[in-house]
Amino acid sequence: MRDLVAESRPGSARTALVAQLSTPLRQFLATESGSAGALLVAALLGLAWANSPWSGGYEALWATVASVQIGDAVLAMDLGHWVNDGLMALFFFVIGLEVRRELSVGELTDRRRVRLPLVAGAAGMVVPALVYLMVSPAGEAQNGWGIVIGTDTAFMLGALAVVGPRFSTQLRIFLLTLTVIDDIVAVLVIGVVYSDSLRLGWLVLALVSLAALPLLDRVEAWRASPYVVVILVLWLATVQAGLHSSIAGMLGGLLIAARAPRRESVEGAARRFRAFRQSPMVDLGRSASQSLARVISVNERLQSVLHPWTSYLIVPLFAFANAGVDLRNGVLADALASPVTWGVILGLTLGKPLGIMGSVLLGSRWGVGRLPQGVGLGHVTGGAALSGIGFTVALLITGLAFDDPELRDQATVGVLLSAVLATALGWAAFVAGKLFRDEGDADLPRTLDRPVDPAVDHIRGRVDAPLTLVEYGDFECPFCARATGVTRELRERFGDELRYVFRHLPLPDVHAQAELAGRAALAADRQQRFWDMHDVLFAHQDELELEDLIGYAAELGLDVERFVRDLDEDEIQARIRADVASAEASGARGTPTFFVNGRRHVGPYDASTLARELRAEGVTP
Repeated sequence: MRDLVAESRPGSARTALVAQLSTPLRQFLATESGSAGALLVAALLGLAWANSPWSGGYEALWATVASVQIGDAVLAMDLGHWVNDGLMALFFFVIGLEVRRELSVGELTDRRRVRLPLVAGAAGMVVPALVYLMVSPAGEAQNGWGIVIGTDTAFMLGALAVVGPRFSTQLRIFLLTLTVIDDIVAVLVIGVVYSDSLRLGWLVLALVSLAALPLLDRVEAWRASPYVVVILVLWLATVQAGLHSSIAGMLGGLLIAARAPRRESVEGAARRFRAFRQSPMVDLGRSASQSLARVISVNERLQSVLHPWTSYLIVPLFAFANAGVDLRNGVLADALASPVTWGVILGLTLGKPLGIMGSVLLGSRWGVGRLPQGVGLGHVTGGAALSGIGFTVALLITGLAFDDPELRDQATVGVLLSAVLATALGWAAFVAGKLFRDEGDADLPRTLDRPVDPAVDHIRGRVDAPLTLVEYGDFECPFCARATGVTRELRERFGDELRYVFRHLPLPDVHAQAELAGRAALAADRQQRFWDMHDVLFAHQDELELEDLIGYAAELGLDVERFVRDLDEDEIQARIRADVASAEASGARGTPTFFVNGRRHVGPYDASTLARELRAEGVTP
């Protein structure tokens, strides 16, 4: 599985090393962080319009009624509700899709890694709610406890990019995992606590729609259109049942399955595209296009289409519609004197960090889990402070929690001020961590931990060559097999100026025969035929059973009896463990991972890109 690409020297002052993540998660993080600017601009525009001489037009715009009519059936809402109940359902749908993908094939598949951030996420919701309830007065004001439970992922990641460490990939993963429970619980609170009285008939239709989604996956429906139809029915039934539409979006996304592309499906699609290239006929083109669509799960195809729209249009539009509080005529002064405002501020900027930090400290001590490599308590403190940026979910719940417009305005002021204060507190925490705990980058190591040793390492090329390219590979990894052509081309380009080093990083969870294949290569090395076996193994990745390996040894003219004995030697197994430990200490988490002259390379690993990095060392091919 391709989890990691490598890193060389950073190209900008705020480079974020996200390439060790799966491609969909990298895209998700990039889109979320990039949309934070649009979200901020939209919120400021809404606030400015609401406080301008033309503020009446702002209120009139969102009070305008729009309706959809089919026959005698009519669905009518004002524009404000179309944004909050309609478009925001799409936003939560995309979140549900992403959470399901990460749980199925992404960063959350290793449940041991997610326990601590999930506990922290839960505590980061309970403690702020308690703080709010302690500060706010009795009566309707108590309904606002849900305002302080959520975190705006886009705003948080955008703020982290501005005030956080230069390299913060590991912290970003931790915070994103933390917001999974945050998002799910917040939506359940919205859907259950802040919904109207229920209508049984529509509720039954919503439940039937939810049941239809996994059924579509079971019958292997690969087109997106049936899922879209069911989601629309689910949304309509949820709204008509009296539940908030966000619960339809989240649950709908969670129930659309995600899976990794199957190798045979990928190869089948490649064959059809080759056939189309040779004979560009309409039927062959349609067949090739459909086979490619079948390779990618409906979950990921929907995400790739919808995520940019939700991040760059829907969420900013929501901020524009909900951040416009008229602060004139004493509204701001009243808000600053209101316990509701201070309940929101203290819940988000004090309760959130206390809940997250307290649970991380206790969870680490009690063995619930441990912080990711490269992430310290100072980093977590800064990230916990940034989690107090509630914004999107907080504004949505504000509109649902209060009927009194004064309370609604006071809570909105609290949400806006909390975003500013949380960002400032996060910056202060990161600076303090740097000064007093020497916590700089919140990322995996970026330098090769064990220097290349010609007496131990497998080296192709001159052992004292000025340039070194180290690869951590897995003999069953298809991306590593493709990389063999890349390294061959680089050796041809640079000649004696380059030495290529291969180290073992088998991934037994996804490649069952990888470790056995690595032992076979080392057994061949005892007969001075490592590179011959290396090439044979990558050429026969689908045939790495024991009998296959013995057959390759015979074809290479090895002493087969000695080869079989050496396969189980403790020294060979220890050598693989040593390479894996070196990979761990060097920040390698997947294959292939490349190091250019001792520094991890992040980005594409094609020949041109790696050659460019090697040229930067002053040697021309």
